[in-house]
Amino acid sequence: MNVIDPQTIIRAGYVAIAIVIFAECGLLIGFFLPGDSLLFTAGFLASQGLGVNIWVLCVVCGLAAAIGPLVGYWYGAWAGPRLFNREDSMWFHKRQLIRAHEFYERHGGKALVIARFMPVVRTFAPVVAGMATMNYARFVGFTVVGAVVWAVGVTWLGYFLGSLIPDAGKYLEYIVAVIIVVSIAPPVIHLLRERGKATAT
Repeated sequence: MNVIDPQTIIRAGYVAIAIVIFAECGLLIGFFLPGDSLLFTAGFLASQGLGVNIWVLCVVCGLAAAIGPLVGYWYGAWAGPRLFNREDSMWFHKRQLIRAHEFYERHGGKALVIARFMPVVRTFAPVVAGMATMNYARFVGFTVVGAVVWAVGVTWLGYFLGSLIPDAGKYLEYIVAVIIVVSIAPPVIHLLRERGKATAT
């Protein structure tokens, strides 16, 4: 299913959108899902009067983005070091978990908010927080803030852009392409820097 295709989103409805956001934020197998572009496109469709209500959409996406990481945290706390003993597979690579751990160590609690805007990292950051036994109340606080800033914020961004730009629908594919590039840029830049450091040493 092409989750960023407008007609697919309209047909799928709020439940399917919530499932995608929930999976990307809380399930390890969801790291490949395009949450940023989905949120933006759904918000854009709401601005076009295509049967998507912006308020319902924000509530649904916000809840999914808040509950998903809680599952990731619980899994991390339960699984702990077992994850590092697993063999790499199609759905799991230890390097992804290590990268999220390094990011979390550098930025602390605010990493949970920053990570929302970084594909892959946002999937694994809650798991790492659970593994590190981060204070649960503090984790929930940062998770809620992140859900509002990311899920609700990106959705409203799509809504406002769709409302302000005449015939914005003609440019939707290009706008979504830019969002995808911008969202994957931070981890790609980080990876290139790490490779550069490794080569230098």
